This record gives sequence, C-alpha cells and structure tokens, in this order.
Amino acid sequence: MSGSIPINLQTSNKPGQEKKASGDSKAVRIVLTAIALLFFTVMLLIPLISVFVKAFEQGAGVYFAAINDPIALAAIKLTLLTIAIVVPVNTVFGLVAAWAVAKFKFKGKNLLVTIIDLPFAISPVVAGLIFVLLFSTSHGILAGLLNELGLKIIFAPPGIILATLFVTLPFVARELIPLMESQGTAEEEAALTLGASGFKTFWLITLPNIKWALLYGVMLTAARAAGEFGAVSVVSGHIRGLTNTVPLHVEILYNEYKFSAAFAVASLLTVIAIINLIIKNISDWKIKQQFK
Repeated sequence: MSGSIPINLQTSNKPGQEKKASGDSKAVRIVLTAIALLFFTVMLLIPLISVFVKAFEQGAGVYFAAINDPIALAAIKLTLLTIAIVVPVNTVFGLVAAWAVAKFKFKGKNLLVTIIDLPFAISPVVAGLIFVLLFSTSHGILAGLLNELGLKIIFAPPGIILATLFVTLPFVARELIPLMESQGTAEEEAALTLGASGFKTFWLITLPNIKWALLYGVMLTAARAAGEFGAVSVVSGHIRGLTNTVPLHVEILYNEYKFSAAFAVASLLTVIAIINLIIKNISDWKIKQQFK
C-alpha cells in the first residue's frame, strides 16, 4: 500500500548493551558470592575454629583431662545410650510413616503428617514440661501408677530418652517423604505384579532408592539426639554423673567458669556436626546422581 510505513517488530540489543548487561550480571554474582562467603565465615567458620582454639587453650593435657573426667564420661555414656535407643526407634518409625504417606492413600493421612510435624511446632522446653506433667512421681497425671510400679521416669534416664525421642521424631520421615513421593509407585507396583511380597518389594526396590536420604535422616536424628538441650534440661534434674548429657555438662562447666573444659567437651558435639555435614553433602550428591 502506497504511503505505508514499514514497521520492524523485531528488536535487538546493541553489542554494547549486551556487554554491559553481561558485566552487570557478573558483578551481581560476585557481590552475592562475597556476601555469602562473608556470612559463612563470620557465622560458621570462625565460631567453629574458636571452639577448638578455646578447647586447646591450656594445652592438650587439660583437654584430655576434661574429657576423661568421670562426670564427663558419665555424660558421654548417657548421651551415647540415648542415641543408641532413639536412632533405631525413630528410624523404624520414619521408614514406616514415610512409606505410608508417600506410597498409599488412606483416611487419616493428613493427621499422620500433622503428628510427624508436631515436634517442629512445639518448643522443646514445652515438650519437656509435658513429660513432667505426665510422668512426675510427685504431681504427674500418672504419678499413682508409677509409684505403684516403682518406676521413675522424670529426673532419670528414661525421661531423657522419651524427651529425645519426641524432639527427633520427624527427621527421618521428613527426609524420606519428598523423595519417595517424587519416585512414585511404578517400580513397587511392577514388583508386586510379578509376585514379589511386600517385604521383598521394600527390601529390594524401595530401600535401595532411598538409602542416601535415609542415611542423612539417621545422621540428623543422631546429631539432634546428641545436642538436644531444652527438653532434656527440663526432665533431667541436672544430677551430675546420673542425668547430665553432654550439652548439660557443658553448661555446668561454663557456668563454673571452667571455659577450657567446657569447650573441650563441646568439641565432641562439634565433631558430630562436622561429620553430619560431610554425610549431608555426600547424600545430596548421591541423590542427584540418581535423578540424572
């Protein structure tokens, strides 16, 4: 048509503009990376190093003497006993709960998920007070029954184990549920169709697919069981050599101004945290390899 003006709908950036945008994005990445590294250094790396520096401040002799102290050894033994009981119980519960939530549809599924998340919503101190209200032999709801049976739960190792069981309940299940949901049920259904039993299907199909997430959930449970303070502090009674776990023993040493000894014992928890971090990275890498 005469007199019409051609309009070019395609627009393109000039080479200078593209170069400037690329330079800006690179600068943004550098700034964000620097901020992340600075935060990591200030909030994580420096405190981590400080624990070991303070622990060895008065020499290796004081460090090992603090760990080999009979009261410290009793706290370590109680912590290990708690881990030895809590981790297998919550691993079995987490496996069963995650398998039920991810692989089946049933009434009460939302209620089960809510129960799994309950320890995340309740303060550990409140959880400890709940156990005191239930199991105290002086004013607890079940005091009469406990006194009749001669059982002591509060201010004794059973109370510490129960409180730790509660606060660590979600970790295995919460690591497994998203992974198992993303994997679907096709492989399990195929195995069942071919005549495999439910246990064989779980052992040969489901478990190999979730083993790294399971390992990380177990490590999270063990780390939290070792480091739990709030709920355990309420139910333990702080009886030296009997009901003090490692975190409670660290608090007592620190309050008594025995700083090197406190940091020496605390370094054991730091080692557990470092091992946990290494296993987390390995499990994350292995899980990513499964989906490639």
